[in-house]
Amino acid sequence: MRGPLTNVRVVEFGQLIAGPLVGTLLGDFGAEVIKVEPPNGDQMRDWGQVRHEGKTLWWSVLARNKRSVALDLKDPETAALAFDLAVRADVVVENFRPGAMERWGLGPEEVLAANPGCIYARVSGYGQESRYRDRPGFASGGEAISGLRYINGYPGEAPPRGGISLGDSLAAWSAFQGILLALYARDTQGAGGQVVDAAILDACFAMTESLIPDYALGGAVREPSGSRLPRIAPSNVYRSSDDRWVVIAANHDSLWRRLAAAMGRPELADDPRYSSHAGRGEHEDELDDLIGGWAAKHTAAELDELLGREGVVCAPVNNAADILADPHFRERGLIVDIEDEHHGEMPVPGVVPQLSGTPGSIRRPAPWQVGADTSAVLEELGVDPRRIAGLRERGAIVAPS
Repeated sequence: MRGPLTNVRVVEFGQLIAGPLVGTLLGDFGAEVIKVEPPNGDQMRDWGQVRHEGKTLWWSVLARNKRSVALDLKDPETAALAFDLAVRADVVVENFRPGAMERWGLGPEEVLAANPGCIYARVSGYGQESRYRDRPGFASGGEAISGLRYINGYPGEAPPRGGISLGDSLAAWSAFQGILLALYARDTQGAGGQVVDAAILDACFAMTESLIPDYALGGAVREPSGSRLPRIAPSNVYRSSDDRWVVIAANHDSLWRRLAAAMGRPELADDPRYSSHAGRGEHEDELDDLIGGWAAKHTAAELDELLGREGVVCAPVNNAADILADPHFRERGLIVDIEDEHHGEMPVPGVVPQLSGTPGSIRRPAPWQVGADTSAVLEELGVDPRRIAGLRERGAIVAPS
């Protein structure tokens, strides 16, 4: 089946994580994505903690459904070719520091003048027009300034990061959402092209719920609270007898009644200390002790089965090995197998969200050769093969000979 973005042409001027992830999301849902990378390749080709046969595994996920075109954007001739690609695109994605695309003659003003229907998506650390625009835009900085990092972790300890580049991913999903909105406005309302300005700081800040009104109107600075939310009880992680962490959440009257029964302590449901949401919040430490002591007598699997049967929220805190062993992830399409050019058959994250009529798909593996599609794409632009050969010889492009 055709993806919902079939016939949408994307030119991705992306590097590292946030910009390329936007291209991946668009490609997953059917868009034709041309990835423009420098002659020495996107740095993501060499990123990642784990390697298989000398190469990173991250690239195989991030570069799927893309064609690789290697152009030196600092070279006026090849920048002009990049411009020709942009003016034929439905969507342009870039995540260089603000001002870089303008210096190369590839900014939105130039592109939209020649291609009025283009959706030009820009991903940066702090936005195109802001006092912070020139700060280096990494996920860690945006997470910190937004307040997201402050409320993470435990009181009195250094605020930790998540084990992923959260800010980059949030910014990419924000840009993806903006692109879809802009395409809809263009194609159904005659809105024409426009600029989507997505920032890591913006995307992180958008996740902070009532953080600001809590302080502005209530005078309360939300603090880190460890593995639970203050006054939302019981909802925490508990150690099982086989030394696994398990989430148990019953922060609702009916759920609490079921949990008390499952623990063999039905009388706790009517205990005035715990019978209301406010009371449970006030006595959350006591509840954690009660539930923790009970959970420690059961394995994680026993807890999952027992509480699941009783309709209580329960979930093991999985690591990668646990996830790969759980058939749900393959049944749901969250893990799929692909044939990678370098790694061979390998499991990778699937496409989300799932659509019943026009689902996304992984149609093309990541291109491991830098500029694997340069010649083909330039020839589609009408560039003479002799000119392509000349550009290759002087290093302005990388293209298979």
